[in-house]
Amino acid sequence: MDNVERLMEFGLTRHEANLYILLTLEGSLNGYEAAKQSGISRSNAYNALAGLVDKGAAYIQEEDTVRYTPVAIEEFCSNKIRHLEQKKTELIAELPGKRKNEGGYLTIKGEEHICDKIIDMLLCAEERAYISVYNERLEMFREYLEKMVSEGKKVVIITNEPFDLQGATVYLTECKKEQIRLITDSKDVLTGAITNRYEATSLYSSNNNLVEVFKDALANEIQLLKMK
Repeated sequence: MDNVERLMEFGLTRHEANLYILLTLEGSLNGYEAAKQSGISRSNAYNALAGLVDKGAAYIQEEDTVRYTPVAIEEFCSNKIRHLEQKKTELIAELPGKRKNEGGYLTIKGEEHICDKIIDMLLCAEERAYISVYNERLEMFREYLEKMVSEGKKVVIITNEPFDLQGATVYLTECKKEQIRLITDSKDVLTGAITNRYEATSLYSSNNNLVEVFKDALANEIQLLKMK
């Protein structure tokens, strides 16, 4: 993901993101200069600059000609996050609660969405988590695993290389690089494969039968690893 795509995650269009980056490099520009330097048509450039102002990413600088100057990136991002947190609080308070998925099988696609679900499962775990994942990918979950350990929750990790996490139990074995398996509190399971950013699919469920099969398989695997 490049900086244009990162800015688009904060609500900017592609033209707006490109012009924001240009403004940060140049300090301030008028519409003509922005269009000329970016290669964007003048009408699109003016619309994008107006969009940056409307979205809190740029200020208007009144001089002989109207110029645009960027809001500092930390300020812009922090403002967006603060407003989203406020809207999140309002939505949680006002929308009805989601009915719990009683044993259904849910398909989650896309690397980012799968990782988001794993993080959510780790954050919501009340007692324990068993995770089997390639060491390189395991690092992105370190913060959440450390949090569980610090709260006195049980963390068991199966991976391919040594992983230093004090308080966790780590077993080493050969892991398929793309495979991910996670079970939390003996009630929620996620299993799947992330081949690359775009080819990633996982299955999430709280189905009792699947959970029991998953638990037994992990227990047997751990028992074999202990015997090595």
